[in-house]
Amino acid sequence: MRLLFLGDLLGRTGREAALKHIPELRASLRLDFVAVNAENASHGFGLGPDMAEALFAAGADVITLGNHAWDRREIIPYIAQQNRLLRPLNFPPGTPGQGAALVTLADGRKVLTAQAMGRLYMDPMDCPFRATDELLSRYRLGGTVNAILLDIHAEASSEKMAYAHAFDGRVSSVTGTHTHIPTADHQILPGGTAYATDLGMCGDYDSVIGMQKAPAVGRFIRKMPGDRLAPAEGPATLCGAFIETDDSTGLAKRIEPVRLGGRLRANLPTI
Repeated sequence: MRLLFLGDLLGRTGREAALKHIPELRASLRLDFVAVNAENASHGFGLGPDMAEALFAAGADVITLGNHAWDRREIIPYIAQQNRLLRPLNFPPGTPGQGAALVTLADGRKVLTAQAMGRLYMDPMDCPFRATDELLSRYRLGGTVNAILLDIHAEASSEKMAYAHAFDGRVSSVTGTHTHIPTADHQILPGGTAYATDLGMCGDYDSVIGMQKAPAVGRFIRKMPGDRLAPAEGPATLCGAFIETDDSTGLAKRIEPVRLGGRLRANLPTI
């Protein structure tokens, strides 16, 4: 199975890059499944229902959120009805929406996607390790499901790596989101799980993690609130990871970075 997971969409330029390139990549990479993190898609903060619908129409199978899940209030009734839009599964009980989605492809194969949010340098949350372990106890990779993708939305690279090793061999991939900087540690762990600490963002890299430079720099220099942060709107780089799995086991055979457009050096897998 061939899968693509795109990192955080940042503002208008990130959305437009995803809407443009997802259909192209589905065709050129012969993708079976596409997941997208879109918690920063609405002017850098949250996701609007109309934006989610556009991403699904462009070919996204699942959309994940994160710590900005509720920045657009109108997403709350939408997420309660749209089971392919995910918030972190370790949010407290009773939170609207769900943290995992099981999608059945046209050929009958099943893909489980889930998101957990880290706790180091983040808001207090239920334990992401326990929540994920409970979810995985209900599925068997290579048996009841053909692929399992985990999005770990976290600040600390150590927490992301520990999370990946905790579930190595039980899932197809663990890829990180949230920090907006693509890491270069794409690898297959000893148990067969594909891993990358952070997928990066889909946005303008002539910025401070996607935001306009002057207000962001000013906050560090003056240590005072300044102008509201707003997304940089130069050409976006689409960032993510291409993952290929073994159809019999669901474990990873390959993981490679995907970078397209904008300022970063392009990298597209060959098929």
